[in-house]
This record gives sequence, structure tokens and C-alpha cells, in this order.
Amino acid sequence: MPLLSCTARTCLYNKNEYCSKGDIQVDGPNAQRPDETCCKSFVEKKEGAMNSMETGTATQTIQVACKACECTYNDQEKCDAAKITIAGTNACRCDETMCGSFYKK
Repeated sequence: MPLLSCTARTCLYNKNEYCSKGDIQVDGPNAQRPDETCCKSFVEKKEGAMNSMETGTATQTIQVACKACECTYNDQEKCDAAKITIAGTNACRCDETMCGSFYKK
């Protein structure tokens, strides 16, 4: 499982730049560049009840399903990179995030 660093601080699952979801999905089946990918698992933090929802424990490593077919780290739709970064500091939607570790084959 890759080490994950996530700068999408507006995501419900982000806890100190780690993810508490347990697994994520990177999307971008036709991606040729990092900005053509996104974290499909992104959920914006909202005020109120959803913000207080228990989202699990943040961990440094995470399972990553990957639809970015042209990424060198995509191994049968699983990420085999040692470390990945999800970017999107002020994201409100998943399409405002990206896999900063995408590297075209």
C-alpha cells in the first residue's frame, strides 16, 4: 500500500494530511497529466452533523484503486507507487483534486 499525503484539507476524510477513509479511488481513465486525475473518494466537509460524523482513523498507508490507465504506477487498476500525493488544498468537489504522483507511461 502506498504512503499517502493529502493536501485536500477540505475533505471529510482528511486528518492532518492523512486519510481516514481506509481506501480511495483515483479517477482519470484518459488522463495524460496529473491535473486530469482526481480523488473520486473526496467528500467536502460541511457544517453541522456530517462534520461530526466518525470517519475512522487516519493512517499513513492506504489502498488506492486507480482508473488512470496511462499512469506508470497503475497495476491492474491498483496503485503500486511507494508514495502518492493527493492535491487540492481548497477543493469543494472531487474534480478540484488530483493525484500529484501521476506519471505517464
